[in-house]
Amino acid sequence: MQSKFGTDLTTGSIPRHIVTFSLPMLIGGFLQTTYSFINAIWVGQFLGTAALAAVTVSFPIIFTIFGVGMGMTLATNILVSQSFGARRFDELRRVVDGSTVLIYGLGLLLTALGELFAPQILRAMDTPADVFAPSVSYLRIYLLSLPFSFGMFALRSMLQGTGDSKTPLYFLLGSVALTTVLDPLLIFGRLGLPELGLNGTAWATLVSQAIALVALNLYLHARRSPIAPSWPRFGQLGPTIRKTLRIGVPAAVQQSVVALGMVVVTGLVNGFGEIATAAFGAASRIDQIAFLPAINMGMAISTLAGQNLGAGHHGRVREIFAWGCLFSGGMTLLISAVAVAFPEALLRVFIADPAVIELGVSYLHTVGACYVFFGLTFVSNGIINGAGATMVTTATTLLSLWVVRAPLAYWLSREMRNVKGVWYAIAASFVVSMITGTAYYASGRWKRTLVQKAPPGGAARQADPAQAFASEVGEA
Repeated sequence: MQSKFGTDLTTGSIPRHIVTFSLPMLIGGFLQTTYSFINAIWVGQFLGTAALAAVTVSFPIIFTIFGVGMGMTLATNILVSQSFGARRFDELRRVVDGSTVLIYGLGLLLTALGELFAPQILRAMDTPADVFAPSVSYLRIYLLSLPFSFGMFALRSMLQGTGDSKTPLYFLLGSVALTTVLDPLLIFGRLGLPELGLNGTAWATLVSQAIALVALNLYLHARRSPIAPSWPRFGQLGPTIRKTLRIGVPAAVQQSVVALGMVVVTGLVNGFGEIATAAFGAASRIDQIAFLPAINMGMAISTLAGQNLGAGHHGRVREIFAWGCLFSGGMTLLISAVAVAFPEALLRVFIADPAVIELGVSYLHTVGACYVFFGLTFVSNGIINGAGATMVTTATTLLSLWVVRAPLAYWLSREMRNVKGVWYAIAASFVVSMITGTAYYASGRWKRTLVQKAPPGGAARQADPAQAFASEVGEA
């Protein structure tokens, strides 16, 4: 059912819902990755290997901090989708208020901590001496964009929870387009702007994120959307914030654990020198493409599962899992075949150094062959998260990264005396993630952790979502 403010995903064709809902998110992911690729081309081809290495060592830190925001907004998505599916619109407004307070507060706090400890973190990662100074400068500027990025994460999760994945796409498109234009202008100092080199890419991100966030807020207020942030009703926030934290903290830990695992692995790679770091950075760009279908399918499946579980339609969740495996597994398998068959051609887009390309090819031959396991993991995790069992997916992530990937990467790289040992560890962790996630889904234990109980007989569900939303906005 389509309404002015979202889409009811509890009725209709499940494969059609998966495709139509995930497609805008997938396009948005490709847009972001396209910008990332363009940025890597500017940096790698025009600023050199050292600049690419500086971005590579900074990225895991940025991703770690982003993981906290993405985890909290995953809780927002779960609560919004379950409230929307059950038609509890007063509760939906409380989720919006609580999430807004939490997300912006976290964004400001983590920005301050990141600015303060950036040099110490980079030293702990064994950052090569010749890229340390530019890495610190780049990272500190990039971190200033955190509050704006967190705000965009929150609004995107709220919109997706109501079944609207198109609106975030439009504003993301504008943000990516603006960043793509600003990048070369600020890197090379065109049109009277200062020549900032590598730091220009960080400033471009900051400006575009700020403009996109302001524009999206204005748009939502103009439409009188129920998720448009407003001055929160603090007296009603306590229970909602506690519920958001109960789901969001494990999810944030999960996201951060993934990113911290990247920090540890990047540190191991850094120990093998600048060429290894640059090869890992270039090959990781291919990973981004391979992971996009899985990540976006996982988010779509989480929302579909959340709405259907909120409405008490448990039987539809089995169909969501089956179709998710078909779509996500099929797409990642195809990308895997391309990465393994044409690794050198793909890597040459980002870097021209033959030594870097040779090492990057070995990465894609090893890790690229296992992309499909990553794709299937996000299907089971999407349903488990949609039920609110984020503690479980956090536990499986801890197992994959900290029991398998990090220790195995350390041991194999030392035993082999070659960075390729890290590649084998990453591939092994994909397999472990898939096995543990699928096994837990098959056990059915995630059904016990539902955040909300479906209203008996659907009595609490209102037939007209637009009318209910309008009423709730008026009361707010």
